[in-house]
Formats: sequence, C-alpha cells, structure tokens
Amino acid sequence: MEDTKLLFLIPLAFVCEFIDSSLGMGYGTSLTPILLLMGFQPLQVVPAVLLSEFVSGITAASFHHTIQNVDFKLKSKDTHIAVVLAVFSVIGTVAAVFLAIKLPARILKLWIGWIVVFMGVFILATFKRPPRFTWKKITILGTIASFNKGMSGGGYGPLVMGGQMLSGIGVKNAVAITSLAEGVTCLAGVIVYFFASTKIDWTLAPWLMTGAVLSVPLAAHILKRIPEKKAKIIVAIVMVLLGSLTLFKVFAK
Repeated sequence: MEDTKLLFLIPLAFVCEFIDSSLGMGYGTSLTPILLLMGFQPLQVVPAVLLSEFVSGITAASFHHTIQNVDFKLKSKDTHIAVVLAVFSVIGTVAAVFLAIKLPARILKLWIGWIVVFMGVFILATFKRPPRFTWKKITILGTIASFNKGMSGGGYGPLVMGGQMLSGIGVKNAVAITSLAEGVTCLAGVIVYFFASTKIDWTLAPWLMTGAVLSVPLAAHILKRIPEKKAKIIVAIVMVLLGSLTLFKVFAK
C-alpha cells in the first residue's frame, strides 16, 4: 500500500469528520464509499471507519459539552437520551457485524451503495416537510441506524439526527448526542470485529483517526455559526452522488 495513498486519508478523514461533528452526520456515510472507490475492500474499510469514529465521536461529544452546545452532566436529559440510543444501538451493531463478515464483498458493496443513496434522498425529500416522529420510536430508530452502521460504516447519523430533531430536540444538542451515542455504538462494532474475525486489516485506522480527531475542535466551534440548512442539502447531494458511484463501480465489473 503506497504511503502517499495512506497520507491522503488524513485530510479526507478531516473533511468528513468536520461535516459529521458540525451536522451530526456524514463521516461514515461519506468516507466509506470514497474508500471503496479508492480500491480498498469492505473489511479493510468498515472496521477502520468504526474505530476512528469511536475515537472522534467521544472527542466531539467532549468538545460540544465543553463549549456548551450540549449538557452531558450525569443526570441531564441529554445524557439520558444518549445512553438510551447507545444501548439499543449496540444490539443492531453486533447483529450487523456478524452478517457483514459472512457476506461476499460484492453484496456488501451493493448494500453500502444503496444505503448511502437512500440516506441522501431521504434527507432531501424530508427537508421541508419531514414525516411525523415520536420519542417512543427513537429506540427502534437507533437499532436500525446502528445495523446500517455495522454493515456499511455509515448511515447512523442521518437517521438518528433526523429522529431527534423530529422529536423536538434542538439541533446542537442532537449533534452532540449523536456523536456520543455513535461513538459507543462504533466501539461495540470494533470489539465484535476484533473477536469475530482474523481477516480484518486495521492498516487504515490510525490514519483515519488522526484526520478525524484533528477536525473536532474546529467543527464544535463552527456549529454555533454554520448555515445548517444549506450544509445539509450539500451533504445529502454528496451522499447520493457517492452512493451512485459505488453502485456504478459494482455493476460496471
């Protein structure tokens, strides 16, 4: 593996995590298909993305709490929501990892492509007139989102962010809560991958972690000023394009 190719992963992870820590979505959903398009295999990409997002997610949650974008004190509402999401998310992640290990690479790439396209279309379609959502469904949402995360490395943030916002949770709080819950969810996925398979290649992980963590302080401060509506539209369009390119690459073979 060329050193220049690995070095490119640092700015790539920086940009993807900057979007994620600012909007609560976009890291795995954007980064995974890009890495696949670069020629890396799913079992190289997904575990490394999960590990890097565990580190960056916990770091982002800490920064958001420090600058008061969210309140993660022990008995706060924000902490309670994050814990509930994390607990139910672990279930979906564990199930997804065992399935991902057994699936052929082509099937896994198709799954990733369709999930990314769907997420982008969903965000665009519900941007102005979102469907109704209740708090009681948020645990189910967390389980489904984490299953996507364990399978593809992405797809968690858009579902959980959207669900929280439609449940009346503020945008800044939702971003930080998603970072914390997703970090815990990713840790569960990493542990299962580590013990469930000896074929995992962790070479990408330190490069992705470096770029992702470096972006967190800037993203947390930008959250208070970023034009959120425009940024979400851009992210959604990028998701559709990346997912479409991933599917095209699979079908073109």
